[in-house]
Amino acid sequence: MTETNGKLSKADVLAALSEIQDPDLHRDIVALGFVPEDDISISGGSVSVKIVLTTPACPVREEMQSQAKELIQALPGVDSVDVTMDAAVRSTGIGQGPKVIEGVRNVIAIASNKGGVGKSTVSVNLALALRKFGAQVGLMDADLTGPNIPTMLGLAAGFQADTGLAIVERFGLRVASLGFVLKRGLPVVWRGPMIGTGVRQLIHDMPWGEGGELDYLIVDLPPGTSDASMSAAQEAPIAGAVIVTTPNAVSLEDAIKAVTMFEKLSVPVFGLIENMSYFVCGHCNERTDIFGHGGVREAAEELGVDYLGEIPLVTEVRSAADAGVPIVESAPESEVAEAFSAIAQKIAAKTSVQHFFAEAATAS
Repeated sequence: MTETNGKLSKADVLAALSEIQDPDLHRDIVALGFVPEDDISISGGSVSVKIVLTTPACPVREEMQSQAKELIQALPGVDSVDVTMDAAVRSTGIGQGPKVIEGVRNVIAIASNKGGVGKSTVSVNLALALRKFGAQVGLMDADLTGPNIPTMLGLAAGFQADTGLAIVERFGLRVASLGFVLKRGLPVVWRGPMIGTGVRQLIHDMPWGEGGELDYLIVDLPPGTSDASMSAAQEAPIAGAVIVTTPNAVSLEDAIKAVTMFEKLSVPVFGLIENMSYFVCGHCNERTDIFGHGGVREAAEELGVDYLGEIPLVTEVRSAADAGVPIVESAPESEVAEAFSAIAQKIAAKTSVQHFFAEAATAS
């Protein structure tokens, strides 16, 4: 039974809020269950509401909050409105074939089909961006033969060589990498089956959910379309893959192959990121498109996937990674950190959409 207070009721508030549409799911937020009736409070002319989104990194969070206030304020008898925004990240592992990772709601693969395009840099900074929005985030370094994540996070190579591989926390991220047990300069000379086994162990043998469930596990895959990428796709339900490339033709050729690989593995491709998109001279402010420009957007349109955004080529990104404090952590207000944050929001939104696809598939 709906509680009422004078002429104003919870039903009135819900009816008003049903005017707000989720831009990705194309349904109103009441029908989607974002407005729990128990979290609506009416006292005289004062109304308080909690809206629970599917990600703390929702790109329209503030817009929804503002719209909700205006809609409720327009109701007869309302004097004051308080709208609280919250988030409860949902899992995309519902009813899918591969075994879910204990303690992980969503797995996001960051991939490229070519080395040197900045995939690991993008992985680290996207993970940190999601964490700064308030999500619980893990980072798995699946590039077993070339693990760079430890250096980028300021962790010494091989510091777990004598104690065994374990998850560590760094800048609020839970991180695991084979580089933690490999002493500096020691190569990994493994054949395909061993790489597949190594990826499987990182996915299922590490206690990712220890200390609370992870909203997102970012997986930094090695370049190419070989065993590590295939093993990751077959060992866990991946919400989506993000392809990193530079704008030049050679990199784009390889990026297109990566998209095709994930489609064959039935992994949704969230879109393409144009890394090292352009360079702005620090002395004259002249912009130079070192690797070309615009090719990634065109490729995304041709492939029918989203163009997630561009990351400029700036010295600070490299120096921050070399210093072990990535740019999103060291300079969160910088232009490039904001670019990472905007892309992270798009990825979070797409992950939420995948949950509803998975839920609908299970229901049918």
